[in-house]
Amino acid sequence: MVFLWPSLLWLLLLLPLLVLLYLWLLHRRKVAAVPYPGLALVRQAMGSGHAWRRHLPPLLFLLGLAALLLAAARPLAMLKLPSQQQTIILAMDVSGSMRATDVQPDRLTAAQNAAKAFIKDLPRHVRVGVVAFAGTAQLAQLPTQSHEDLVKAIDSFQLQRGTATGNGIMVALATLFPDAGIDIAALGGRQAMRVRPIDEITRPDPVKPPPAPVAPGSYRSAAIIMLTDGQRTTGVDPLEAAQWAADRGVRVYTVGVGTVAGELIGFEGWSMRVRLDEDTLKAVALRTNAEYFHAATAQDLRKVYETLSSRITVETKETEVSALLALAGAVLVLLAAALSLWWFGRVL
Repeated sequence: MVFLWPSLLWLLLLLPLLVLLYLWLLHRRKVAAVPYPGLALVRQAMGSGHAWRRHLPPLLFLLGLAALLLAAARPLAMLKLPSQQQTIILAMDVSGSMRATDVQPDRLTAAQNAAKAFIKDLPRHVRVGVVAFAGTAQLAQLPTQSHEDLVKAIDSFQLQRGTATGNGIMVALATLFPDAGIDIAALGGRQAMRVRPIDEITRPDPVKPPPAPVAPGSYRSAAIIMLTDGQRTTGVDPLEAAQWAADRGVRVYTVGVGTVAGELIGFEGWSMRVRLDEDTLKAVALRTNAEYFHAATAQDLRKVYETLSSRITVETKETEVSALLALAGAVLVLLAAALSLWWFGRVL
């Protein structure tokens, strides 16, 4: 435990002095009781079972005073508290490779079911937005607290060609930061169906200077969860998009669906093997101070979303607990006074 005002801890030295004072008072009472032998008969009649009552109120008072003195030093402790994150963007892959059946019943259906379960378990105050990406990326649902609207958006996914993971991240960032200068139109349509540098879809404001980069993961109000199963085939480089997120402090949690070896699937007369690009997904998560998760089965995918829910909605941070210790100390002192008044007719 860390203390903001550790210099006040010397006040705890008063506690041994109080114990010595209490022992001295007990000894003084015994000496004073010698000339009155009748008191011993009264004490014997009361029985030894009540002797502990005489010491319990002072003990409680001492413990309460210790808690109050510790509270005065302003202690800090690591506590799990509700997160300050108010917005989560789900960026989900809807490319043709999501029809693979190595995750039952298929990758897309498993991802949809897991995402809907994730949304259902979130606190109502958290807003969720949905971004769908394949060869292009588009906002399927603005951030909302309506779970019904989110479920409709997820159920409406249609498989498309291409995998533009970087575009998915950029559309998510454009949703979180509308004034960031990201040209969303350049991320959709035919013009997005090619590999392109990030400079082509960002337009700096000549009036406003660009924001200074912040520490990765320091933006506590929002986070992005990107779920994909394949390698980037078009669009913005996902590592460049991740750097954009990192400079704005946004964490990008990545979830890889499917097996690393991949699966051979047929699509519109073409056969192709779809492999999971774990290296890129791990790099995106690392660059934004987030985490990467691998889900090889539908059950794994549900567990990943359960873990993400606890990571995003609850955070462990150093918090001052002076108020808790002061409350505990006050309760102990009042309890000591109440017991002493009840048993002996006096306050301590």
